[in-house]
Amino acid sequence: MTAAARLLLTPGEPAGIGPELVVRLAQAPVPGAALIALADPAALQRAARHLGLPLHLRPWQPGTDSRELSSGELWNWSLPLAVPEQPGQLDRRNAAHVLEALRLACDACLAGSADALVTGPVHKGIINEAGVAFSGHTEFLAERSGAPLPVMLLAAGQLRVALVTTHLPLAAVPSAITAERLEQTLRVLHADLQSKFGLAEPRILVCGLNPHAGEGGHLGREEIEVIEPVLARLRAQGWRLEGPLPADTLFTPKVLARGDAVLAMYHDQGLPVLKHAGFGQAVNITLGLPIIRTSVDHGVALDLVGSGQADLGSLRAAVELARNLAFKVRP
Repeated sequence: MTAAARLLLTPGEPAGIGPELVVRLAQAPVPGAALIALADPAALQRAARHLGLPLHLRPWQPGTDSRELSSGELWNWSLPLAVPEQPGQLDRRNAAHVLEALRLACDACLAGSADALVTGPVHKGIINEAGVAFSGHTEFLAERSGAPLPVMLLAAGQLRVALVTTHLPLAAVPSAITAERLEQTLRVLHADLQSKFGLAEPRILVCGLNPHAGEGGHLGREEIEVIEPVLARLRAQGWRLEGPLPADTLFTPKVLARGDAVLAMYHDQGLPVLKHAGFGQAVNITLGLPIIRTSVDHGVALDLVGSGQADLGSLRAAVELARNLAFKVRP
């Protein structure tokens, strides 16, 4: 690894707030990070002019030496758009550009040309309208890198919440939570808490699926038939697991203090609490990949493009965490 962590930034949807957030990030460099924007240089310059900010782009390709740059400077791996972006207006013709940026960035990290990937927000709808089945960064990067089971983890300060299931309709969640999937998810979470976050014996708090964690089987039997047997088997191997716990009491300070991470059963069980605790500062981390990938916790915010009101906090936090993970420093 070079003296500065080489962080590839993909701004995401070109009509959204991603490009201007990258430009604003360049005004206050992150110590220990060489920021490389994989983007159309003309689009970045247009965003800088609109914001009235200086921007000097230095050409970059895989294999190029990189270092920290001064305020207003940014490394740029050039990838032209199909058509110039119209701020706030989605255009399916640029969907291929968004996906190509992810492909190139993932491959560069796999090859060791960069140390981590930080992704800006994409618009799933416009990519699907362009004829590409796309469910999200997590699934795309897992397929590209050959990872068998990616796990979504969001972090806000010391609160870390991972998910067993991600972008599924609520009606499909119970059948998706099998003993095999739960154990695989726990193994990925446990391994990455050790290797990436430096926790030798991670303490994991596991949510139940049903209200009151099933209330002894009166409100559902998934806890008895699926979740508890998996936890018991892993506890017998020395793992520090607590649960299944009712989600409505797990997310209280006293209980959270007993764990290093929470495993929620589905998207809207864990993430509303996480985002309430740290929206604008939260970071999305994909576990189980052979690369380091962090991301913002917000969407493309088409209504905020060009207003200067988009919050830079999540992108900066994602960059700082990627830098820390690249150097294997506990965040």
